[in-house]
Amino acid sequence: MLRTRYAFRTFGAALLGRLSYGMVSLSLVLAIKETTDSYAVAGAIMALFGLTSVLLSPVRAGLVDRYGPRRALLPMAAAYALLLTGLACVTAWPGASGTLLGILAVPAGACTPPLGPVMRTLWSDLVPDRLLLQRAYSLDTVAEELLFVTGPLLVGLLVQVAAPSVGVAVSAALILIGSLALSSSPAVRGWAGQERFPAAPTSSEGLVSGVRPSPLRQWLLHSDPGLRQAITVSAAVGMCLGAFDLLVIAFADEHENPSPVAWVLAALSGGSAIGGLVYGAVSWRASSRLRLAFLAAALGLPLAAMGLSPHPYMLIAWAAIGGLFVAPALTTAYLIADECAGPASRTRAGAWVNTAFNAGSAGATAAIGLLLGRLPLPVCFALAAAPVVLSAATVLHQSCRPTLNTAAPIEHDAGLTS
Repeated sequence: MLRTRYAFRTFGAALLGRLSYGMVSLSLVLAIKETTDSYAVAGAIMALFGLTSVLLSPVRAGLVDRYGPRRALLPMAAAYALLLTGLACVTAWPGASGTLLGILAVPAGACTPPLGPVMRTLWSDLVPDRLLLQRAYSLDTVAEELLFVTGPLLVGLLVQVAAPSVGVAVSAALILIGSLALSSSPAVRGWAGQERFPAAPTSSEGLVSGVRPSPLRQWLLHSDPGLRQAITVSAAVGMCLGAFDLLVIAFADEHENPSPVAWVLAALSGGSAIGGLVYGAVSWRASSRLRLAFLAAALGLPLAAMGLSPHPYMLIAWAAIGGLFVAPALTTAYLIADECAGPASRTRAGAWVNTAFNAGSAGATAAIGLLLGRLPLPVCFALAAAPVVLSAATVLHQSCRPTLNTAAPIEHDAGLTS
């Protein structure tokens, strides 16, 4: 698959830019803490940065769909890099104003370039064969997870020889260089934006009392049900993993044995990498929606069982088993999004899956933090697993339900098999 024309160059450029995402959060937290000497200020600014980045991701992806990477991605990357450079300069000196840091952080989050969704859209152009696309998405998901592991490690090495603000500046350089290299790839030359495709006719069903719904709401309401299912499962997987870290720490504290925590998290990441690579290499007969339901359930059930473990070291085995299904579940969600979206909205569809995952992760982390100490730990594990299991049941029910309309769904279902 990597021998496909322009694939290696384009993928390498995207990974270089996405390494910035693995480094920027820790670098920015350390830099803000050092200059303000306040964890509260650092937490508040990072929350603003993360919220604007996550919530506006579909909007930024829609701009790329409409205008193409060279006209939309490059200005975003330039603005993002400039604002990160400003944050690096401000945090290089002690006593920086929290207000000034917030003024820089909010627009920086709003300008975060959607390199992941753009790369997944390019994959569907580079490798039109569905089996190769499955492998490409699997590799992409595994590589992205590894970047979020190696990024903090690089920051840890960097702060041994330089100030944390240097890590912020390096993140700015990585995103700018990666975006420039990606946009200059021959793979994006034919991507001229939405004007290549005829506008879809507007259905009169979306009009109430003569008022036209917003384009975003209209797109979500009239999108394929499979896309909404992929977004729902992605959010549930994010909730599952967002709660996982705190639950593991709480379990270790309850048993007064914190040493296995790092091994549990490593087992989850290692299992996800192995599962993603194996999943991409297999030619599946079942439809994408049935696979998504199975993978989501297979991820949630081990998490629920963790709460009943007699010893923290048992969590390592459960985490490795559950991790086998993390990357495959996300890969399948991205595949469904690509299959269901029209040619002019594929980047936005992938961004919605990504946004749902990040939003679910953040929300579950906050929610489980409130529940810990108020409910027994096994109940907290079960509650964390419930969304992903319920989403699997919903997808399975929708996939098995007979379809009354025999026109469009028949043609669409044919594209769901690998």
